[in-house]
This record gives sequence, structure tokens and C-alpha cells, in this order.
Amino acid sequence: MTIQNQYFPQSRPHPGETLEEKLEEMEMGPKEFALRTGKPEKTIIAILKGESSITPDMAVQFENVTKIPANFWMNHQRSYDEYIAREKRKTVIQEAISWARQFPMTDLINKGWLPKVNSIEEKTMELLNFFGFASQTAWEQYYFNQQLKVAFRISLAQTKEPYAISAWLRKGELQAADLVANDYSEKKFKEILPQIKSIMAYHPNNFFNQLQDLCLKAGVKVVHTPSINKAPINGSARWINDTPLIQLTGRYKRNDIFWFSFFHEVGHILLHGKKDIFLENLDYSDKDFEKEEEANEFAAKWLLSGNEEAEILDAAPLSITQIRNFARKFNTHPAVIVGRLQHKKRIHYSVGNQLFEPVELYVKEK
Repeated sequence: MTIQNQYFPQSRPHPGETLEEKLEEMEMGPKEFALRTGKPEKTIIAILKGESSITPDMAVQFENVTKIPANFWMNHQRSYDEYIAREKRKTVIQEAISWARQFPMTDLINKGWLPKVNSIEEKTMELLNFFGFASQTAWEQYYFNQQLKVAFRISLAQTKEPYAISAWLRKGELQAADLVANDYSEKKFKEILPQIKSIMAYHPNNFFNQLQDLCLKAGVKVVHTPSINKAPINGSARWINDTPLIQLTGRYKRNDIFWFSFFHEVGHILLHGKKDIFLENLDYSDKDFEKEEEANEFAAKWLLSGNEEAEILDAAPLSITQIRNFARKFNTHPAVIVGRLQHKKRIHYSVGNQLFEPVELYVKEK
């Protein structure tokens, strides 16, 4: 959340300057002041030079001698410390500007993932806030060097577009944090898959809400995160703590591809456990192609089994009416049959396209 209309002073003097002025007014040197406050003379000199801070204990002692309340000295020191911290923060932001320029910033802003701000410094700060990191170095430690393997178990360093990919993944985490799920149950998750297949077969207008609600009851979070520039991902499967997260883009806007992607990620969750992160349509150093093939087979069987496919192929060539009849018989969607036949080159890519349902899930965030 961005906090607007805050005022931060351009400069703030060290409280030692105020102390020096007060000692001149009192016609008292640092040696006598040190004696009266019971503090080492070198400590008082360091404060007067702005090289040391006033502690709560000192503030109380200064109050006795200067008759200026302790809270004045403490507030003065706190304001100065905050000013110095913000100056250091400016340096961090300046150093991170080149890092921030690697992201598809315009796309992130247009989608509402980042607020609209003017300067590159503000954009850089908002990007760090989006990731929840204090510096670009922290981002690199997390996404490149895997310093927290329990949270992010692969390195994006060798991918072509690690910056955009990390932004897409981070958005999924934020979306998932807004969802409340039951404790994960593998048994319940398997039990609801036939219901989810029926949703796929009928493709109601609110199919995604139905899908998401069913999965939450089984302890699985499903989010739709639209694809962004330079991150051509269909979906992702991972575990955040003890909760599986399936993140989908719907980037081809076709229902057969959307559902294949969903069941593909389900395959990863059920077959491959908690140790991996899976990014679809993307090459990365830790990618396990054997597991990808297993997830493909899992998805293919749920959409249309091998026996069902064989029966359809035996009846070829097919009319649109026959395709619809087979879809009803096998509790799948006609688009799944068309997509499978096109993929296997049993029909031309121009045949049956009217059976594909559009997947329009993205609404710009406010």
C-alpha cells in the first residue's frame, strides 16, 4: 500500500548542534558539561561533532543540566536518525534504477500491479515495495541465489527474462495471500476432480469462480494472473508453506488450452510433491522434463482418455454434431476433442474452431 501526502524534511541537523548552541548560551564548555552529566568528555565531544547519538539515558541527564526536557532530545535524535536513514534509502533507490529498468514497467502499471507514479525513482521504490524487498540485492539473493530455498527453490538467473517472470510469480503470491483455503487434503483434492471436469465440460460463465471455490475447499489455491510482456508462461505449480498454489494465465484465451494447463498443474501437485516449482512453456536450469511429461499425460487423461480418444478416431471423419455427441458421452468439452484432433493432425486447424470457448478472465485492478 502506498501512503500518500507524507512530508519528509530535506535536511535535519544533528542534536549535537542544538546542544552546542545551548552550551554557548550557558557559557559552559564540554568538559564541565561532561562532569555535570556524568558522561565521558570524549562522548560529549563526539555528540557535539555529530559523530555519536544521544541515548535515552543521556537525554535524562541532559535534561537535569540544560533544563530542556528529555523527550526533546530524544525526538531530535529520532528525527535526525530517520533523516539519515531516508538519505541512505535514496542511495539504495538510485543504485536500483538500472535493475528496475529491466522489468516491463509500463505493463505492470497498466495492469494495476504498480501505482502510477512519475519519476523512475518512484517507480523503483514501488517495484521494491511490490516484491517486499528493501534492495535489489535482496531480490537477487532470493530469485538468483536461492537464499530462501524453502520459499523459492529454483534460480531464475539462467532464464531469458528473469525480471518479468519474477514479477508474474510475485503477483501470484499476492493474489494467493488474499484467498482463504482449508487445510490441504490430497484425498479431497482427488475427490473434487470429477466435479471440476464437469465444470470444464459445460464451461459456464462463472467457471473460474466455481473452480477456485472447489479447490479452496480441498486446500488448493488457484489464481488467474494475466501474462505480462516478456513472461510467456501458461501456468505454474508450487507450494507456499503447506498450501499448493496453481497460477494460470489463460494467455491463449482458449478453453481447451486453459483446462489442459490447469490439469497439468494438478498433475504436478499430486505426482511431484512440495520440493519443486514448475513453470510451463519456459526453459530453466532446474526443469525436470520427465516430470513435465508425466504432468502432460495426467492432463491428457483427465481431458480425454486414451480409450476415449481411440473411439473417436475410429469414427472419423467427424461432423460437428458427432463431436458434440462424443463430448457429452465422455463428459468433456467439444473444444477438447477438436484441440486433440488438431494436435494429432487428424483434422485441419481450420476445422471445428467454432467449438472453442473464449477464456476472458482479466479485469484491470483498481
